[in-house]
Amino acid sequence: MLMQDKVVIPAVERAVKCAAFALDKKALNVKVLEIKNISSIADYLVLATGRSDRQVQAMAESVKQGLKPIDRAIDTEGYDEGRWIIVDFGDVIVHLFQEEVRAIYNLDELWSRAPKVEIPEEYLWEHKEK
Repeated sequence: MLMQDKVVIPAVERAVKCAAFALDKKALNVKVLEIKNISSIADYLVLATGRSDRQVQAMAESVKQGLKPIDRAIDTEGYDEGRWIIVDFGDVIVHLFQEEVRAIYNLDELWSRAPKVEIPEEYLWEHKEK
């Protein structure tokens, strides 16, 4: 029986890919935060906002499908409602929100001490379409 070599991609690169896959679905206010030195829950958090339950669900699907060749989600929570979906890859946790839910739980402030990871310009769409 042959074992297939699995490509190992560093957590920071996978976190940025998660952001890119969310941005593919026109996610807003996307952030990648490095939390490994301030929390044991994960190494990176990805935060992104969608305008509707359908968009948030589409973002979650994009993240899961996009990362499938290199990583599988351990768990996904909140998909049916589409208000706050968490996709957990272990060392990378993706939080996809509707705007009002993101404002209520304010993870941005909770993790404000965490350094931000730069998202490459090629993935960003918000300022290109104006």
